[in-house]
Amino acid sequence: MPSLEADSPVLALTLRQPWASAIAYGTKRIENRDWPTDHRGLILIHAGRTLDPNAHDAPLARPFLRRPFPRGAVVAVARLDGCHPDDGWCTLWSARGRYHWRLTDVIPLAVPLPVPGARGLWTPPAGLLASPLLTDALEASRG
Repeated sequence: MPSLEADSPVLALTLRQPWASAIAYGTKRIENRDWPTDHRGLILIHAGRTLDPNAHDAPLARPFLRRPFPRGAVVAVARLDGCHPDDGWCTLWSARGRYHWRLTDVIPLAVPLPVPGARGLWTPPAGLLASPLLTDALEASRG
């Protein structure tokens, strides 16, 4: 019997920079949100066009602010395998008072894939998942 995750659609999540790059190219495996999610499965990590104005005050963001980073593009595929309310500092990337979305199996794309983003968890446009830039990363994340 297939798991619910196997039947889940691939969704996308837009993050401000440098956080999308910290997931794609760094060690960030917790995404902090004001809202929980029941979704489990593969998600596209989309780098939004805006920079988080608080990033300059965050020591973990500094390495990603020192180099160019993509904007307005999918930068990675990840598996969203859990979500829990703040239970203390579960990782260095966790924020107090937020929901911690646990990401695993992160595969950065060889080349960022430009596409408009959206708020919340969103459904990628028709045909995007068939892009040659995404197919290898999706297969690798599926394991």
